[in-house]
Amino acid sequence: MSAREVVPAALEGERIDRLVAMITGESRARVNEWIDAGLIQRNGQVVASHSQRIVEGDQIDIDIDLDAPPAPMVPEPDVQITVVYADEDLIVIDKQAGLVVHPGAGNATGTLVQGLLARYPEIETVGDPARPGIVHRLDKDTSGLMVVARTQEAYDELVAMLSAHNVERCYLTLVWGVPESGAGMVDAPIGRSHRDPTRMVVSAQGKEARTGYTVLETFEDPVPMSLLECRLETGRTHQIRVHMAAIGHAVVGDERYRGVRPAVSAPRMVLHSAQLRFDHPLRDDVELSFESPLPDDLAAVVDRLRNP
Repeated sequence: MSAREVVPAALEGERIDRLVAMITGESRARVNEWIDAGLIQRNGQVVASHSQRIVEGDQIDIDIDLDAPPAPMVPEPDVQITVVYADEDLIVIDKQAGLVVHPGAGNATGTLVQGLLARYPEIETVGDPARPGIVHRLDKDTSGLMVVARTQEAYDELVAMLSAHNVERCYLTLVWGVPESGAGMVDAPIGRSHRDPTRMVVSAQGKEARTGYTVLETFEDPVPMSLLECRLETGRTHQIRVHMAAIGHAVVGDERYRGVRPAVSAPRMVLHSAQLRFDHPLRDDVELSFESPLPDDLAAVVDRLRNP
């Protein structure tokens, strides 16, 4: 199979290896192997340099089998993982910020999945081979709780539960400004931006997305801000970040969605998966409930607002 893409204006000036990684979802290292093997063409010419810059209208041809099974992932025991619960069916993780969940463009190694494979090798055959065991994800810079399946049966049940909104996921976030209502629901479909494929936007052509929020605390100094509890009814990419920005209350510290402002500095975006509740997928009458407080780096930001 071959793939062909025409470069949009938003990606003019980008490196050819990064573009191909975005198109295919493969790592830059894998893409560079393809370039070295002469499998990537730009406007009919074999690409010779990994760092070649593209321009609008370039035609990029990728002569590989995109449907080929991915190479087996190598377990990495050095990846730091905090496991808060584990049984024979599932694992609950309290993920630290900065840890990518599974390999993808620009992140071939050092991911949560590779760390889990070193501890729980049986997940290799569970779910999607490119992200074994993963039933939902957290962004790289989002910390907190997530559940991983250890068996295919648990995987199938957890995916069905998430689809039916039977898993309660609650996040804490600090946003700019104060919402007009103390509680509300953002119901707006989310899709990928046509101008920048790395961004998500509210779009009529997107998938349904609903985020409930409750204002827990407000601050006025140095500027109005609010600490919110957000509950996901769906699980779209960047959902809380996009929805909060769309109603004029971007997540503090979120570079991608207009959340970085000089009034308050934050070491990263203030978004944390704080609660996870669900019925055990394979055990009757067993409810699992977990809580994770704000990590020290984010708690320090909120404490400075409480004690200016």
